[in-house]
Formats: sequence, C-alpha cells, structure tokens
Amino acid sequence: MKIGLVVDATCDLPAPYIKEHHIQVLPITLRIGDEHVVDDRNPDTRQAFYADNRLDKGHDAESVPLDVDAFREFFLERIVTHYDYALVQTLPDSRSPMFQNATRASHAILQDYKAVRSQAGAEGPFALRVTDSGTLFCGQGVLAAATMNLIRTGMRISEIQNRISELVPLATGYAVVDDLFYVQKRARKKGDKSVSWIGAKLGSALDIKPILCARNGDSFPVAKVRGYDAAILKMFNHVQHCIRQGLEEPVICVSYAGDQNHIPHLPGFSELAACATEHGVQLLTTGMSLTGGVNLGPGAVNVGFISTQPDVS
Repeated sequence: MKIGLVVDATCDLPAPYIKEHHIQVLPITLRIGDEHVVDDRNPDTRQAFYADNRLDKGHDAESVPLDVDAFREFFLERIVTHYDYALVQTLPDSRSPMFQNATRASHAILQDYKAVRSQAGAEGPFALRVTDSGTLFCGQGVLAAATMNLIRTGMRISEIQNRISELVPLATGYAVVDDLFYVQKRARKKGDKSVSWIGAKLGSALDIKPILCARNGDSFPVAKVRGYDAAILKMFNHVQHCIRQGLEEPVICVSYAGDQNHIPHLPGFSELAACATEHGVQLLTTGMSLTGGVNLGPGAVNVGFISTQPDVS
C-alpha cells in the first residue's frame, strides 16, 4: 500500500524536506489589500514576500482556504492516482474551516475516485483520513515529520493512525512575537479579543513579549518575558529541557517570519541545535509560512515539538 501525506500550507517544513518525502501541500490564498498571494510553501515566493515588507499590511489580510469543491479537485487530480491511502493533516478546526472543508470533500472524493483511478491504470481502492492537527505552524510541521517517519517504517496504516491519534494532543507549537500591536490589530480583525489594545500598549511600553502556545486545539500565552531576545532564549531553553527529558518523537522544527538565513543567529539557537544533535533529535528549520507570518507578524519565531511537558518554567 502506498501511503501519502497531505498538509496545508501553514505546516512549517523546509522545502527540500517536502520535496524529498513527496508531501503534498494544500494551498491557501491570502488577500492583502488589493493583492492576492498564494501560500503554497514556495520558498522563492516566501522570500520575496518577506523581503518586500508586505507584512506591514498583514493585519488587514484575509485568508481563503480551499473550499469543498477545490479540495475534491485537488485530490482527484493529484492524490487518488498516486496513492492508495492519504493521511491529511490540517489547521485546527477552532482556527480555520480547512478541516471541515476537507472532511466534507472526503465523502465526494470516495464516491468519485474509482473512475479516475481506472482511467489512470491504478488498481485497488483508495481511502483517506482527515486529522485536525490541533496545533499551528511548526507544531504541524513536527506532527507531519513524525507521521512521515512512521510511514517510512512500513508500519500498517491502522497502527500509523493509532499513533497519530496519540501524538496529536501532545503536538506543541510555541511562538515569540516581536510586535504586539501587529498581533493585536490582527486579532481584532478576526474578532479575537485575546490581545487587547491596552495589553499591547503596556506590553510594548515595558518591552514585554509573550510566549504563545498552540496545542490540542487551543492557543494561549504560557509566559511573559521582558525583551524579544530574552523571550526567544527562554523558549529555546525550555525546548532543550524537553529534549533532555525525552520527546515523544525525535524531531523539532524552528521557523522565522523573515529571511530564514537569520535562524542560526537567533538567541540560543546554536545551543538548541547542539542539544538536538547530542540527543539524536532531528532539527528542521524553515522560513515561516506566509499565513503564519501574517498572523504573528514580522520577526516572529516559532518552534514545534511533541512532548508531555507544555509548561514553560
């Protein structure tokens, strides 16, 4: 059985990794002012997007995930003739209609795939399973990487599904944002009142940076630190602690809303990389998805891992 992995464009994984493992990416369209940009994890598009400072208007952006018909077309054209089973992992249902649209589309796909596979000379049935990742950006990235590791072992699909179900509640994405006013404006645009204007004003005046967590379908602050560099260092130090205690899967991912060549220069990154190497943990780095950058703002840093220890000490 040939098993394929499908993720949406917010899943932060390096382009070479996606290409090597033939991971399929569901695109998301962003409307920023009068401009429409397709977020499909193309590194050239992403680099140009950040270099042009288009995030200056990002708080007014709107994202347009694939609707049910677009999902169906995507799968019938690119998935059902290449794989016997597709594992689909999406943004949390609490944050986007992506999961619901994919779930609704799956019924039509399972009704229509036979003729498409027959015409392409593919034998046997096709099936798929849609999973709400419960996390964001690098959190999605490490869940996808862990899934790919399971697929490569030759494990049966039922065993893979059971293991994914165990990992989803533990898949964690942390983020440090640089511009609280940006995040506050973005949250207000979406009707999210979790970041108030007063909180953003006080935080900016005191240079307080929150460490945000996306886990198990929820997002919330886990710490507040004075200074952008200090917040990143505290976040990376906590990840090192979790690595030493033992991750559920030996992979972590780091992304940056800007030029990804800046990642090695982030405070504490070299120590994090050394810790990962020492403990046999794979470290993946990438520029943050356009959708992630639009939501978290320029200079945001994200890290994902799978652990039973979500609290930042």
